[in-house]
Amino acid sequence: MRPPRLLLLAGLLAAQQAGAVRWGADLSSLARLEAAGAVWRVDGQPADPLTALAGEGAGLLRLRLWHSPSEPWHGLDSTLALARRGREGGLELLLDFHYSDSWADPGHQAPPAAWAGLAAPALEDSVRVYTRRVLERFVAEDCAPRWVQLGNEIDGGLLWPAGRVNDGWDTPVQWQALRRLLAAASQGVDLAFPDPAQRPGRLLHLANSGWEPGCRRWLDSLSVAGGPDFEGIALSYYPWWHGTPETLQGTLDALALRFHKPLFVVETAYPFTLGWNDDTHNLMGLESQLLPGFPATPAGQRAFLAMLRERLAAVPDGLGHALLGWEPAWISAPGQGSAVENLAWFDFGGEALPALSLPAQLDPGVPRMAARPLGSARLRLDWEPVLGVDHFLLEAAPTPLGPWSPVDSLGCCGWESPPLEGAGFLRLRSLAPRP
Repeated sequence: MRPPRLLLLAGLLAAQQAGAVRWGADLSSLARLEAAGAVWRVDGQPADPLTALAGEGAGLLRLRLWHSPSEPWHGLDSTLALARRGREGGLELLLDFHYSDSWADPGHQAPPAAWAGLAAPALEDSVRVYTRRVLERFVAEDCAPRWVQLGNEIDGGLLWPAGRVNDGWDTPVQWQALRRLLAAASQGVDLAFPDPAQRPGRLLHLANSGWEPGCRRWLDSLSVAGGPDFEGIALSYYPWWHGTPETLQGTLDALALRFHKPLFVVETAYPFTLGWNDDTHNLMGLESQLLPGFPATPAGQRAFLAMLRERLAAVPDGLGHALLGWEPAWISAPGQGSAVENLAWFDFGGEALPALSLPAQLDPGVPRMAARPLGSARLRLDWEPVLGVDHFLLEAAPTPLGPWSPVDSLGCCGWESPPLEGAGFLRLRSLAPRP
């Protein structure tokens, strides 16, 4: 008789199994806001948003990278500096290549000025070499990313007009050009990480998560001979642009079943108020832009994120991997307005809102464990203490996807099983939020 397998051995695996979801945030503007004098608080005390998010259970830090920005932010050096801070705080890096000197999104995909006018072979080589050199620099700084985005919101392609595929550019010739450019980016990752075991996962990022046929056609068009290698699919979801949660769920489920790759919502946000704190025009602020049942209140914002987490957890085959808030620390700063201050996870006074603590509450970390078979389908588990947690729940299931049933309520930090015939898999969950 074989002892059951221990399903969750570490926090990283915990977020990839049995419906758990990894959490994170894009904090690309943090250094610029700090330089302008922005102040954030948790329970009334000044706090570093990066440290606060990590302390509340977030595990991923997403940072955008521009090629040669005109300002001192979002370039290689400043992005590396933020990545180092994230690494020291225990966050894994999701590096978002924009392949531009400024914002890249569905309406803007301008190539870097340094690449202007290059013929196709030279442009592809520039993408390949740039990707490789950037990642080699991150490796040298001990900040190797866990995930890499090959472009940002590239529904219409990237490096326009060379790799443009929207509107009148939707032709076989343009799709072939886009495949070659993204393949060059993918090859740059390979060259920077010759050992596949060390290689970050590559993500393709689409904005229009509310249009399942368009997302499917786009990925089908790339998933042919000569297309890029990629390990995951990234989506943006803003309900006022992309539709209902049910529409998003349809896209997530369809892409999971068709491509069998982890799915990320790498950008999302929801208001805690329809008010404003500065003179900068906000991205959203109308009652008509809200989802029914989710008011523009701190509780409504929290409920939206919790609902979205449940949508990801319900994706077939456990492929709903991660949920990241977009710039949840971008509050108004002295002399600088914010277009998203009403979407932040901090209020207009910089105080943390309930959304900040969701990761630890909904997907608490799993401690490191050691499992030792004792024979006769018995098992000895020992695990490390978790700060602030003294209550754990052990669950068993016949398959990795459940159904899960409770086995025992445990204190810290060891357990010996009776015979568990037919259990197959075990998981251990901490049942208290981190302090």
